[in-house]
Amino acid sequence: MADQYYEGIGRRKASTARVRVMRGSGAFVVNQKPLSEYFTRLGDVEAILTPLNVVKMGDSLDVSVVVRGGGVTGQAGAVQLGLARALVKMDPDLKPALRKAGLLTRDPREKERKKPGLKRARKAPTYTKR
Repeated sequence: MADQYYEGIGRRKASTARVRVMRGSGAFVVNQKPLSEYFTRLGDVEAILTPLNVVKMGDSLDVSVVVRGGGVTGQAGAVQLGLARALVKMDPDLKPALRKAGLLTRDPREKERKKPGLKRARKAPTYTKR
């Protein structure tokens, strides 16, 4: 039987991440790839690891992530939220520290739909009087 794991679901924009945390050696796998190989943009890896740094548990946990949908930024945000939620499930005493760091709040911003008669969601065609 596999080790006990704790799961957190994170969402951001159009992305959804299922994050599983278990005791281990510090391995971090995203969609069967190492973290730094999947998220190559500068700053994304640091943002994702923020919950582990806040609770100072980075090298004692194995993290496995399945993330789908959206783009790079949305996926990174989804993984971050899912990781924070999984850590709270693992140890509820971590909740105040993660809440104070703003890591348990779901970012509600979504893409606004395009409206008829406009070029984008809010941009209107140029108005000409004559």
